Amino acid sequence: MTRPPQRSRDTSGDRRPAGRGTPRAQAGEPLAASWDPEPDEDLDEAAPRREGVLSRYGWRVYAVPLLVVISALAVFQTVRPGDGDASTETESQAAIGADAPDEPVVTEAAPGQKFSSDMFSADLPPGGPIPETGARTFRVLPGTSERVGDGRLYRYTVEIEVGVELGDPEAEFGSVVQATLSDPRSWTNPQGGTSSGPISLQRVDADGPSPDFRVILVSQQTAREACDYSNGVPYDSSCRKGEIVYLSAARWVRGAVAYQGDLGSYRRYAVNHEVGHVFGNKHVGCPTQGGLAPVMMQQTFSVSNNELHELNKIADQGTKIPADGFVCKPNPWPFPLG
Repeated sequence: MTRPPQRSRDTSGDRRPAGRGTPRAQAGEPLAASWDPEPDEDLDEAAPRREGVLSRYGWRVYAVPLLVVISALAVFQTVRPGDGDASTETESQAAIGADAPDEPVVTEAAPGQKFSSDMFSADLPPGGPIPETGARTFRVLPGTSERVGDGRLYRYTVEIEVGVELGDPEAEFGSVVQATLSDPRSWTNPQGGTSSGPISLQRVDADGPSPDFRVILVSQQTAREACDYSNGVPYDSSCRKGEIVYLSAARWVRGAVAYQGDLGSYRRYAVNHEVGHVFGNKHVGCPTQGGLAPVMMQQTFSVSNNELHELNKIADQGTKIPADGFVCKPNPWPFPLG
């Protein structure tokens, strides 16, 4: 195969664009600018030519590693413990551990604790101080709600006995009652309708329409007087008399053995159980072993049919409870599945 004739390279002309100056090869310029503004040509020619990295980059060979070290120190200073949000979780824990005593000053209860087996389920559990007495007069807590549910409307007030002191009565009592009765798991659930259909509820205050029933937090002594403590079951309880629901402050503060310290759930149970009486519901027992207790079961006293059966011997609670050994799980809602 015949190769095409090679063109001879024309070096007579400069093909660089105009205005770029004299070519470096013709002017004798170095390929890299010197740091000496006026180089000594004699010294430059006499000095031996340096090869390798040092000759190419000069002082920059030492500068780059130095910059890396400085950057690393800056990052370390940014994330070191004690700089607030910049510290990591592990470093924060280490700092806390360094200041902590060798042994805990106080610890929480061991897992799985329950009330003493010597305590009868109807006993008032131990706990904080309770409002023992009040003035036996009541004040309406201000607050209203929208109508909740469909069907016949029942209005209610939320009240507290004068002399029963709470840090924030509305937050600690009023809003709890309202939130409980407004919950779809409570009595406005459509499944709760009878032949007259479902109901609706609305909270009113002293300036609103007359209530159909009143929910009142009362002192231990007032609850005992209203709920037949002396002539009935001798255990602290709440009750409903006429259109008034008396909620015992002793139980509101301490709860019930069956709820094992779950005070929030117990309070919702107490509201739903006593308001359930307003709507004509009577006491019932545990229907199935290990199932959820009906809200109309006297869970304040027990979730065991055998124990409720024995209490009925002391004072008839209006419903025969069989001693069949069934024990239910505590449940605060008439319609727990919503």
